[in-house]
Amino acid sequence: MNEKLKIALVGTGGWAREHARILSLRHDVDFCAIVGRNPERTAERSAEYNTAPYTDLALMLSEQKPDLVCICLPNQHHFETTMQVIEAGFPLLVEKPLVFEMEQANALLEAARAKNLFFAINFNHRYAKPLQLAKEKIEKGEMGDLVFATWRFGGEGYSDHRHANLIETQCHAFDQLEWLCGPIASIMAEMTEQTGKGLSTLALSLRFQNGAVGSLVGTYDSSYAYRDTQRIEVNGTKGRVLIEDTVRRFEFQKAGDETAQVWEAGYFNDLDREFHRTFDRHMDEILAAFRAGQEPPIHAQWGKRALRLAFAAIESFETGQRVMVTDSE
Repeated sequence: MNEKLKIALVGTGGWAREHARILSLRHDVDFCAIVGRNPERTAERSAEYNTAPYTDLALMLSEQKPDLVCICLPNQHHFETTMQVIEAGFPLLVEKPLVFEMEQANALLEAARAKNLFFAINFNHRYAKPLQLAKEKIEKGEMGDLVFATWRFGGEGYSDHRHANLIETQCHAFDQLEWLCGPIASIMAEMTEQTGKGLSTLALSLRFQNGAVGSLVGTYDSSYAYRDTQRIEVNGTKGRVLIEDTVRRFEFQKAGDETAQVWEAGYFNDLDREFHRTFDRHMDEILAAFRAGQEPPIHAQWGKRALRLAFAAIESFETGQRVMVTDSE
């Protein structure tokens, strides 16, 4: 594939603008269409990015015949549109969460597998510089055997779904903790709904298959304005890693060494300092894999995996029991 890839976008919301920004700036992409529900909003967004507006997804697919479709819709409205694109036979990139029900996740993955479709999901946090540095330290053995990991993330939020924070936001927690530390083997959960917004704050106790343990705190009852609204610590027998606010700061310190290695973006390094640019780096790898006929760098099956872990946490909270997680997808 040496020619430009024709890529269409479904969605006109806030994060969909990041899709549009990236697609419109790439010289290897023909950003052919935007599909939205509201004609005026869709026309405005399409004019802004010099692409064709549609309010009928089937018509867009028939007329434009894109090589790849990006889908960025409200969190609880992913299933029908995603299935429509899959059944029409088009490769796709979807946003997290994959869906809110396991039956829907299975249906999407089975349908895409039957058509042998490229099916990616945008867990873009993995592409933050501090996350990449942490992964490198772990893979090189500089951390030794992992012993524990902690995660905290949350700010303002509201949804009419009782488990919105767990499913649509802490999916990043599940994805990153497993990416760094390996599969989670079991979960115990506590949750609270004291603010009247569903079970909007939660604390999970985790055990990984490699014997390490972990903790996860997630909330919609805090503020994204706070420093350290997102924090990861991974501790091993030889050292530990700290990550502050996903893109802000990385620290590695060897056990017994009072001097730490620190990364922070330099004065001119806006690209690594900006959270939104993690998506740019992910898109680089998505399109490279697509052109090469390879699997996506993060397959949609990881969306199902995060949902599987979320439902294990729900089961633990509802039963008061530790829940084993047996599948490794």
